[in-house]
Amino acid sequence: MGVEGCTKCIKYLLFFFNFIFWLTGGVILGVALWLRHDPKISTLLGLEYDGNHAPSTFYISVHILIAVGAVMMVVGFLGCYGAIQESQCLLGTFFACLVILFACEVAAGIWGYMNRDTVTEEMKNFYDNAYDRAMQTTANTQEKNNAASVVLKAFHETLSCCGKGTGTNIGTKITDGLGVTNICPSGASTNCHQRINELFHDKIYLIGIAALVVAVIMIFEMIFSMVLCCGIRNSPVY
Repeated sequence: MGVEGCTKCIKYLLFFFNFIFWLTGGVILGVALWLRHDPKISTLLGLEYDGNHAPSTFYISVHILIAVGAVMMVVGFLGCYGAIQESQCLLGTFFACLVILFACEVAAGIWGYMNRDTVTEEMKNFYDNAYDRAMQTTANTQEKNNAASVVLKAFHETLSCCGKGTGTNIGTKITDGLGVTNICPSGASTNCHQRINELFHDKIYLIGIAALVVAVIMIFEMIFSMVLCCGIRNSPVY
């Protein structure tokens, strides 16, 4: 059994898009692993003081991306093999997997858009609580305040920032200069809220753009797989 004419063209187009889909899955998997092991993110999300842990919402999203990238590579290989072998069974399975993946991606996209600021806000709140705890009694050397100061110093050194805003930035530098505190790195002129935005917010939008590209590729693949299945069914048997 073999396809001819336009259907044969569709066959190779489907193979091409599946190969791109497989490569995209590999890229997503690689980016997700990079985000999971990024030194700055790993440092900040591993912080803890007085039983308070850094928010894990970002890591949950990254772990989902790792799973999606791995599944995309498997489904992409299935589609490539099904297209070359002209197998209705494999192409039907491939189409069903694409529909499920597409539905999951749409649901994840809606959830991600509605909660796009959650990660940055959670990290800002965690930083603000640590800042307030450390600065409550600057002359006090109790363990709780020491732990919060360690968290603050990790934030400041990792992101090269100081303070919640312009006012606290200047205030903390003054107390550091007087020797009351020692939590701001020298030369840090940017507040930490801005640095947190730059670190997390931009990466979330990068993930959104990648998801949009993948969705477009999946739509083309679903169309081509249906057309090829119909072409194979109607092809003459020699």
